[in-house]
Amino acid sequence: MDRNSVIGFILLGVLLVGYIFYNQGQQVEARKEKARQDSIANINKPKVPTDTTGYAAAGTTGTQDSSRLAGEYGAFANAAKGTAQTAVLENDVVKITFTNQGGQPATVQLKKFKTFDGGPLMLVDGSFNRISMQLPANNNTLLNTADLFFTGGSVQKLADGSQAVTYRLSTSNPEQFLEYVYTLKQDGYAVDFDIHAVGLENVLPASQKTLALQWDNQNDRQEQDMQNERLNNQVHYESGEGKHDYFTLQRTSHQQLENKLQWVSVKQQFFNTTFISQKDNNFAGADINTKVPESGNIVGQTFTTLSIPYTRAHDFKFPIEIYYGPNHYKTLKSFGIGLENIIPLGSGIFAFVKYVNKWVIIPVFNFLSGFIHNYGIIIILLTLFIRLLIAPFTYQSYVSSAKMKVLKPEIDALRAKHGDDQQAFGMDQMKLFKSAGVNPLGGCLPAVMQLPILVAMYSFFPSSIELRQESFLWAKDLSTYDSIFHLPFTIPFYGDHVSLFTLLMTATSLMLAFNNRGMADQSNPVMKYMPYVFPVMLLGIFNRLASALTFYYFLSNVISILLQWVIQKFIINHDKIHAQIQENKKKPKSKSKWQEKLEEMQQRQQGVQPKKK
Repeated sequence: MDRNSVIGFILLGVLLVGYIFYNQGQQVEARKEKARQDSIANINKPKVPTDTTGYAAAGTTGTQDSSRLAGEYGAFANAAKGTAQTAVLENDVVKITFTNQGGQPATVQLKKFKTFDGGPLMLVDGSFNRISMQLPANNNTLLNTADLFFTGGSVQKLADGSQAVTYRLSTSNPEQFLEYVYTLKQDGYAVDFDIHAVGLENVLPASQKTLALQWDNQNDRQEQDMQNERLNNQVHYESGEGKHDYFTLQRTSHQQLENKLQWVSVKQQFFNTTFISQKDNNFAGADINTKVPESGNIVGQTFTTLSIPYTRAHDFKFPIEIYYGPNHYKTLKSFGIGLENIIPLGSGIFAFVKYVNKWVIIPVFNFLSGFIHNYGIIIILLTLFIRLLIAPFTYQSYVSSAKMKVLKPEIDALRAKHGDDQQAFGMDQMKLFKSAGVNPLGGCLPAVMQLPILVAMYSFFPSSIELRQESFLWAKDLSTYDSIFHLPFTIPFYGDHVSLFTLLMTATSLMLAFNNRGMADQSNPVMKYMPYVFPVMLLGIFNRLASALTFYYFLSNVISILLQWVIQKFIINHDKIHAQIQENKKKPKSKSKWQEKLEEMQQRQQGVQPKKK
């Protein structure tokens, strides 16, 4: 064995040992993370009272039971036991069922929406979902108000048509209590949640400057594609200064927010639950923990602790607004606090396309949907409108393509003349373009103009709740993929289903590439075959995307093919273009200063002395 082999084996050994240590470290971190999340879950797990009937547990006397509860619950011992009762606030769009155990929403149903399988759409359902304040008990322990029984719960109808329900959690002193007031307006998805604390400055520690509002939220499956639903399960928030940010549950398990917050939103693909503070009373911060279960129909879980600035006033109030509703752009924008930013209309390097969506696509889409109820037809009209906008650039592109086609024999002759000397070929080619009056980049402008629109559509269609569960042709739901056949197996980088709109989009993209084959540099294999390879590469990506998007791309391709045929067959006169090019060659050409310097640089690179003027 030679020295190089020994060194190679040593390096491999070092890499192997390093990988083992790294992998062990990752496993330790994973165990720590799981332990942290389990600890958080246990803390927020609903506590079952010893007796919910109002009587002492068997085997104990009333005095013994009272003493035990006083020792465990302190000043809130009277609220440790009770009978669960519900109250309902309801309007045309939302139904909220409250419970006196915790004085909180037990279920929230969006009445105008259904799940993918036709069931009622519940944003809150099950014991995991809790809204709770943390209050001190004896022995320096903390109580969650979600485990205690509040009094009240009678629904009141207000003069403006709103409905309200009030829950009160009293201490052993009736003048010290915590009160929740929920008010649901006659229309809309938002419910006012007013926290009212009276005399609690004598119960809370003197050093306490904030109140901890615990908000546990579980997102259950609502859509057909759960993988895509989890990719869109995010937490969004906006600071008191109006700065918006977010993170995805699958990528971030913990986020500590120490600045003032105006709102915090847990967003699903098409729905969200948002806690909104008033402008003059922002949340002091938030601690957010997340968990994504490995299996089941739970999309994601969040454990959020919102810090409420506490002035220690005897009569303390903190108003909150809770939004339970759809990710509808116009509805969210009506709040005037940037809540519409949770809808992904453009981000990253393509963040600028959100303005295309906000100023062009969404207004036109809303206008068409105002009098047309078939969203497939709306997409067709929207596509025609967009193609009409870029029609002048499209025409110029085809004219430029026709000119390049006329010049192709001369370009091929120059390529044969210079062989491998690409620099000399490039110089003569530019002279030919100059003399013929042809701009080689003329065909690129429409592509540049279309790129923001294509990316804007890529963001808009999968995010548009208007398309959810709307059918067209064979697509049952335009907001998700159109599956005409489910495979009994999964193809890597493709999936387990066949999307017909995606196949049609790919086929028409290949037809366009074939029609434009004369424009590619045939001497460069990459440029020659990439127009055919690229659509096939995208087949697996678009197979999972919204059928509205793939239908739009397919339709746009069909329009391009038809326009190309009509313009080249009936509008563009190749003989006239050839004659015009020949006339341009005869005209004297003046050189700009930039062209002169460029030619001088090229001549120096070739070792030719530039001509003196």
